[in-house]
Amino acid sequence: MTIDEYIESHIDAEPDYLYQLWRATNIHMLHGRMASGHLQGRLLKMLVQMIRPKNILEVGTFSGYSALCMAEGLEEGGMVYTFEINDEQEDFTRPWIENSPVADKIRFIIGNAITEAPQLGITFDMAFIDGDKRTYKETYEMALAVVRKGGFIIADNTLWDGHVVDQRYDRDPQTQGIETFNDYILKDPRVEQVILPLRDGLSLIRKV
Repeated sequence: MTIDEYIESHIDAEPDYLYQLWRATNIHMLHGRMASGHLQGRLLKMLVQMIRPKNILEVGTFSGYSALCMAEGLEEGGMVYTFEINDEQEDFTRPWIENSPVADKIRFIIGNAITEAPQLGITFDMAFIDGDKRTYKETYEMALAVVRKGGFIIADNTLWDGHVVDQRYDRDPQTQGIETFNDYILKDPRVEQVILPLRDGLSLIRKV
């Protein structure tokens, strides 16, 4: 048994609907491992229950797994606004969201969150960034502007499979984007932040 298998056998079970979505994502989508999965999904749900946000902004819907997990944790009246810039994802993702038990808590939007999310005119309590790594810094600035003081921004993939410390690895634009983002957050006096070594790295950022 691996440490990951041990962890997953000692946390809350993955709901069957999410398990089926995880399987379908890995069967039908090219980069299935991008979905949050069991452990991160349960953490996202718990973070929502701890923060108790009314409005959540997600950048990068992919197959909808993380949006469903966050919606699970929302109280009555809460809403996840999730943006996916790749319109080719819609045919797969929209049915999984709309047929889910939490469909009434998710608004799925095809579009560029950097330009379109501020146009919603909503103050968010929490944001989850999991989109194009090349534009993480720009996405963060947008999220910081629409998240309330004391609110949280969660950024996924901030260790980028260890490439941030592997000097042998070619610095492709996505790796450079993550490194630029991490360095930028470190020096930003507007926030407090910590990186969790969970899966591919998860940064918890609080707007002060």
